[in-house]
Amino acid sequence: MKTTVPYSRILLIVPIALVAWALSAKAENHNQPNILFILADDLTFRDIGCYGSENVETPHIDSLAENGMRFTRCFQAAPMCSPTRHNIYTGLYPVKTGAYPNATWAKDGTKSVAHYLKEAGYRVGLTGKRHIAPEEVFPFDYLSESNDPDMAALEEFLTRDKEQPSCTFLCFNEPHTPWTLGDPSIYDPETIKLPPYFVDTQVTRKHMVNYYAEVKHLDDSVGKVTALLDKLNLTDNTVLVFASEQGNAMPFAKWTCYDSGLQSALIARWPGKITLGSKTDAMVEYVDILPTFLEIAGVSSMDVLDGESFVPVLFGKRQHHKKYVYALQTTRGITNGSEHYGIRSIRSERFKFILNLTPEATFQNNLTENKGGWTEFWPTWVKAAQSDTFAKETIHRYQHRPSEELYDIVEDPYEFNNLAEQGKYKTIKKDLRLRLLRWMDEQGDLGQATEMDAMNHTNKPGPG
Repeated sequence: MKTTVPYSRILLIVPIALVAWALSAKAENHNQPNILFILADDLTFRDIGCYGSENVETPHIDSLAENGMRFTRCFQAAPMCSPTRHNIYTGLYPVKTGAYPNATWAKDGTKSVAHYLKEAGYRVGLTGKRHIAPEEVFPFDYLSESNDPDMAALEEFLTRDKEQPSCTFLCFNEPHTPWTLGDPSIYDPETIKLPPYFVDTQVTRKHMVNYYAEVKHLDDSVGKVTALLDKLNLTDNTVLVFASEQGNAMPFAKWTCYDSGLQSALIARWPGKITLGSKTDAMVEYVDILPTFLEIAGVSSMDVLDGESFVPVLFGKRQHHKKYVYALQTTRGITNGSEHYGIRSIRSERFKFILNLTPEATFQNNLTENKGGWTEFWPTWVKAAQSDTFAKETIHRYQHRPSEELYDIVEDPYEFNNLAEQGKYKTIKKDLRLRLLRWMDEQGDLGQATEMDAMNHTNKPGPG
């Protein structure tokens, strides 16, 4: 016999169900952790203590690694500030969003972390350096106008609503040139150890000391952030992630697709969730950060994103993430840059393949044009090249490159020995080249045509 529920009871049941749903949603929302992402600016990953620095002590960043997980193979898709930030916030590679030259913007209709996490119930804020556009694509709660993070504004944002989780991007301007912060007197320019791909001159050492002082200043600032979380009793319920951005502006780092430019420090701390002092060799990319944050927030994965969540890596459930990582550099449009010098790259766990689109061009940027200040070291390299073979080869290698480069990253981490023309690596080179071209095709990257179109994606005047 069919039972009929009286209409009066239905009217009573529906509100009760709605209340139960609302309470359930609120409880789920309450379980979402806060997320705090700290981004440095032009910091070569090797210049951090826990990543092997022999020059700089970074106790606060090192403490994050001691209390969380350190990634040894994190990479970005473009070794410049603006495309990197678009890449992180959108979960998409640069050409797909149109944000691939510097001082760039994303195509209308692109969604970012600010959209996704607000829809998931988060407040999403940013303080410090922006270098992103337009605001419709990045509708953050902007907590300050300065390039430097505002700690008072950060504290207010973190405590604004105890019932609502927050995701905050704390974007520092250190250690970006001109390296004026910190105390350089704590470093001896005569005893610091320079990278092996540097030409050793006194002027170079003078400016590297200034750079190291600013790295130390950044570390002190990271310490203030973690102290604030402790003060507010937010440490245990906050996923804190630190990333170093691309390498510094010295040769073979920023503006290049070598590992010193593309590889990033990445450290994640989540008390009770991530094993203390853990380390992973899993290859991840900046494009994976957004989907990781979405999974942490309880949002289902989205096929529209290029990145993949590495939450299983954070929890120690998986030791691998990606087999290949990809990158590009668009020199057209950077200050004092070449008319064009496009670079594309692919990296496996062992090999890096680089495709230089116009090897006949000369690679140039701020430092090679020597406008004074921190770039005054470059003429000392040029002078040394008149009598020193290593200096001569270094300058030529930086400014004049073959169409193809192949490196065994394990045996040659500083990418000195180009294997591209060696027959025994023919199969490896061919495989990586095909994979790189396939990725470019998927992204709508037309190579040189895309390079020449760069000025339509930037607010800077073109070269010349």
